[in-house]
Amino acid sequence: MALWEWGQSDASHVVLCVHGLSRQGRDFDVLARALVARSGGAVRVICPDVVGRGKSDWLADPMGYQVPAYAADMMVLLAHLKPTTQTLDWVGTSMGGLIGMAICGQTQFPLPMAVRRLVLNDVGPSIQWEALERIGAYLGQVVQFDSLQQAADAMLLISSTFGPHTPAQWLELSRHMVKPVPGSSTAVTLHYDPAIAVPFAAMTQDSAVQGEALLWQLYDGIQAQTLLVRGAQSDLLSPQTARMMTERGPKARLVEFAGVGHAPTLIADDQVDAVSRFLLG
Repeated sequence: MALWEWGQSDASHVVLCVHGLSRQGRDFDVLARALVARSGGAVRVICPDVVGRGKSDWLADPMGYQVPAYAADMMVLLAHLKPTTQTLDWVGTSMGGLIGMAICGQTQFPLPMAVRRLVLNDVGPSIQWEALERIGAYLGQVVQFDSLQQAADAMLLISSTFGPHTPAQWLELSRHMVKPVPGSSTAVTLHYDPAIAVPFAAMTQDSAVQGEALLWQLYDGIQAQTLLVRGAQSDLLSPQTARMMTERGPKARLVEFAGVGHAPTLIADDQVDAVSRFLLG
């Protein structure tokens, strides 16, 4: 599992940022720089590429591309970080938030260290089935682009819910979503293993509903102070679920961003400010 690090390697305050389903750790570049700068260098930000994405290895068995296995990987990472870490915070976007709930809410296995503050970015125990269908329509497609700009334009079409970005911001986000096609000087393809779609495609609406009970149990077991970030137009995290998350379990503090759906990219100044104040305040 590859990871990206920001700040001093011996900083005792670690913020672990975990990305969404088809994303990778460089999504957090802007937030990571801001956290390091605003903390005066007192924070170390670690952004892993979850297995099957970015620079991390791909799995031989695609059924391993599921949250329990990802959580196990993160437990190993936490054990690796333990000797130099006194304070641990977690930022999880979409799938990264589900992994965070699995880590923070379980009581069966002792954590190498407790998570102090948890940011759940546009995700909760109840996920709208229509949003999963939308994601499933493009996940795992093997596509090739003639250039980075062509790839960025194509990804913008399926990522309009991310909210407004300048052309420069979107191009930078897109840069790390592709990798060179062997033998070509300009062509690129998506960074992730297309097989991450295999277990996703096997999910049914009934199995998703059945999984909600376990996710709510995990959420109710969270002891960390929790910030829930929601795109006001999100089709994945409903207003009703967000409200329930403020009323039970860790009773998350809710902040919503207008003009954004699923999921806020944590690049806009107001989004970076909200997360930074929560983690550093």
